[in-house]
Amino acid sequence: MNNLPSLSDLNVFYIAAKKKSFTVAADELNASPAYVSKRIRILEKTLKCKLFHRSTRHISLTEDGKLILERVFHILNEFERLEDIINNPENSPTGKLDIVSSFSFGRAHLTPVLSKLMTKYPDLDINFNTIDRTLDLIKHSLDLDICVGDDIDPNMIAKKLLPNYRIICASPRYLRIHGEPEDLHDLSNHSFLATKQRDLSDNTWRLRSPLEDVSLSINPKFTSNSSDIIKELAVDGQGIILCSVWDVIEEIQKNELEHILTGYWQDADIWAVYPSRLKSSSKLKTCILFIQAELSNRLNILNSLTKGKKILAKTNLENTQIEKVFI
Repeated sequence: MNNLPSLSDLNVFYIAAKKKSFTVAADELNASPAYVSKRIRILEKTLKCKLFHRSTRHISLTEDGKLILERVFHILNEFERLEDIINNPENSPTGKLDIVSSFSFGRAHLTPVLSKLMTKYPDLDINFNTIDRTLDLIKHSLDLDICVGDDIDPNMIAKKLLPNYRIICASPRYLRIHGEPEDLHDLSNHSFLATKQRDLSDNTWRLRSPLEDVSLSINPKFTSNSSDIIKELAVDGQGIILCSVWDVIEEIQKNELEHILTGYWQDADIWAVYPSRLKSSSKLKTCILFIQAELSNRLNILNSLTKGKKILAKTNLENTQIEKVFI
């Protein structure tokens, strides 16, 4: 074939087919719908076949279009791998990387890790945003989401970076005044502080235990999309919270918060999530492995905790160890 299609036209076709819209594809490409339509017509002329059925409002792939889409996916993946080999002969990532994460985790742990990443790989340009909701990575042209929680888009690839789970906590001051609940039924007499963030609902706590899974409806007296704010109010004795272990471990060790109803938890591991089209990207793999190693160093305590077992304050833990020595 003397007249080969251009790679850019194949990319336009791939995005339009996935989005099922020339207009949405144009937004992702920062182009006009007319441009997308023109490039598709040129590609159809080059390949000598019709790729889309078109109507006033909708497009759909023809049978030829479906067959070609499968091949185009592999072509684009192979070209991306070739770019990685050419641009990263020593596995040193270069170019732009678009990353998102949740507010609290992004500020507390991912930002210092990304600073180290930039130092190690100075040719890497990072665009990093913290958000309180889950985004469509393909629609927003994102390369990587470092997220907390097990509600993962099945169309994405997810790599577990660290174990984590959410626990129920309250301050010693709150528990002295209101008493410590002995079971979930006792919670009806207590005040709640709720985080509305990503996979967390502000009025339903989905909990696990060795014996059962429970959905607990709550009526929070205070709600925020910032777990930092919720945690500060909890330390101040304003109510009971459900929060990630990574987020409250320091306060528990300082006895500013106490782990209660220890037989219940919510699974919420820490993940790297990315589109399947990037699965062969050496740049992305290198960055994810670096992030995982650094987070493991920062949060190595997560690997030593057991779900359903009470997390103790440092003073209590030290006293327990002393008692064991004298037994």
